[in-house]
Order: sequence, then C-alpha cells, then structure tokens
Amino acid sequence: QVQVMESGGGSVQAGGSLRLSCTVSGAVFDDYGMAWFRQAPGKEREGVSCITWNGAEIQYAESVQGRFSTSRDNSKNIVYLQMNNLKPEDTATYYCAAAQTCLADTVQGLDVWVDHWGQGTQVIVTS
Repeated sequence: QVQVMESGGGSVQAGGSLRLSCTVSGAVFDDYGMAWFRQAPGKEREGVSCITWNGAEIQYAESVQGRFSTSRDNSKNIVYLQMNNLKPEDTATYYCAAAQTCLADTVQGLDVWVDHWGQGTQVIVTS
C-alpha cells in the first residue's frame, strides 16, 4: 500500500518561511514525478510545483515562482517544498502527490496524472 505523508505545516507571519516535507512508502519513489498542490478555503485545488523523477526538471506555478523551491532526495524517498517570503494568499492546505509525470512548462492540469495523494498539511500565513 502506497503512503504519501506530508509534514512541516504551521502558522507563520507574512514574509516568513516554512519547509514542507513529504515521504513516500510502499512504492518505487523514483518512478514518480513528485508534485505539490494546495487548496485554499472556498477555492479549487491548484498545482504548486512538480519535480521530475531525477530532479532534472521542475515546474512552478506563476504565483509561487521565485519564492518556493522544491527538491527531492531519492535515497530517502523524500521531497521538500521550501516556501520563502510567504504571503497571506499562500494560506491553504498543501498536498503532496506522486504523479506519473510532470508536465512540460506548466502545473495546470497536473492532478489528472496523480496516482497517490497525501492527506495534506495546513499552512497559515498571517499578515
């Protein structure tokens, strides 16, 4: 059984930083592109980032470009989302996901390629 588990959420003031972690068990980690999504209250889920199996390609949503970065360590089955200069509009539940592929040049529509979802971790950014 594949398990995807996020950690590292919390509450932070605007301008601050958080790092989310996500571990995967029960699957061959480097078979997957690893993605982050988020869903704010009352809004649709949106893709945040995706990193290919070997880390060679990374896509970001425009809204987080330059502030967020993702990385992975295949030896530890872990992927990170470093979030800097956080804004109140970044407040959301963040989901890690194992995807069959990342898409070229976009994270929009990526969710249809997701095989396994995490349960989510909440990030609250206060002004």
